[in-house]
Amino acid sequence: MTAATSPLPTAQFVAFVGEYLRFAGDNADELLALTVEHFVIIVQAIAIAVPLGVLLGVLITFDDRAATVVLWLSGVMMTIPSIALFGLLIPYFGIGQPPVIVALVLYSQLPVVRNTYVGLTQVDEAAVEAGRGLGMSRLERLRRVQIPMALPVIMAGVRNAVVILIGIAAIGAFIGAGGLGVLIFDGIDHANVPQIVVTTVLLSALTLAFDYGFALLETFFRLRNGEEIEIPRGYALLTGGSQ
Repeated sequence: MTAATSPLPTAQFVAFVGEYLRFAGDNADELLALTVEHFVIIVQAIAIAVPLGVLLGVLITFDDRAATVVLWLSGVMMTIPSIALFGLLIPYFGIGQPPVIVALVLYSQLPVVRNTYVGLTQVDEAAVEAGRGLGMSRLERLRRVQIPMALPVIMAGVRNAVVILIGIAAIGAFIGAGGLGVLIFDGIDHANVPQIVVTTVLLSALTLAFDYGFALLETFFRLRNGEEIEIPRGYALLTGGSQ
């Protein structure tokens, strides 16, 4: 009895997986194009957000009161629902990618600014004093001592920001920004489960790829600062085999 019925679950599983693979194969070109579009949106947002966030993080190290205000405002931004923020930005930036990119820049400020501020303020005081003893000005100590030593912490903030932004960018398809969110919303509208699942898996893979890439960069900066950490797989690809 068991032997006679055991192939049925296997056949169902093959049919189940085949349905998703068939959708992926039939729509490979569209999936690739939307993945590239999603990638470009994220890169554009990060290219603006990281310099802005690092600059703000550096500036607030000079004034604790400013740090409190900026970090509080950055935290407030994270509490605003993405759809609501898109709606507030549409009158100024129109429909499509511009309001989404602006929203992504705003959402990314908390992890980037906070980690920059924390990384700079927690640099070993002995290293800062050594720079002062060498006659460095405050800006020189910041540029040559504090920022290089804080880079791993800053990179961890960027890494967190990117993971957040990839998901929010998918919601941006709701206002015509494009990206993988297009297929997710279309799949929901037409109750197309394979379309939703395949696109979500692809979106997750994109998130993991970004996260792993920034993790390798974070590892590089930590090793450069002399920290003893576990070397992740793939690090040799970043350094050409050196450790």
